[in-house]
Amino acid sequence: QVQLVESGGGLVQAGGSLRLSCAASGRTFSSLLMGWFRQAPGKEREFVAAISRRDSTGYADSVKGRFTISRDNANNTVYLQMNSLKPEDTAVYYCAAGRSSWVRTNDDDFGSWGQGTQVTVSS
Repeated sequence: QVQLVESGGGLVQAGGSLRLSCAASGRTFSSLLMGWFRQAPGKEREFVAAISRRDSTGYADSVKGRFTISRDNANNTVYLQMNSLKPEDTAVYYCAAGRSSWVRTNDDDFGSWGQGTQVTVSS
């Protein structure tokens, strides 16, 4: 099991930026599929972005062109750079890790989850 700890959430005005970080434990980070999901109040958890061990990336249509996922294997960390934030981006953001070699968007493909970090975008 991989331990994941998110940071970087907070309150930002619409149009602003935030960068989320997720620190992972263990020696196998470079081989993991890493992803970000979010859950807004009263809604189901949804896929945001993922990056494979070969640095292939995938994004939800709602964040394409605004969010960028990246990873630093030397520091066992995955990032989510969020630009041009909108009020509808308000949610708890979760970091997740999986074993697939390919980008996956279903939360069933991720076996380890962080505790989440709150992102609030004011209008």
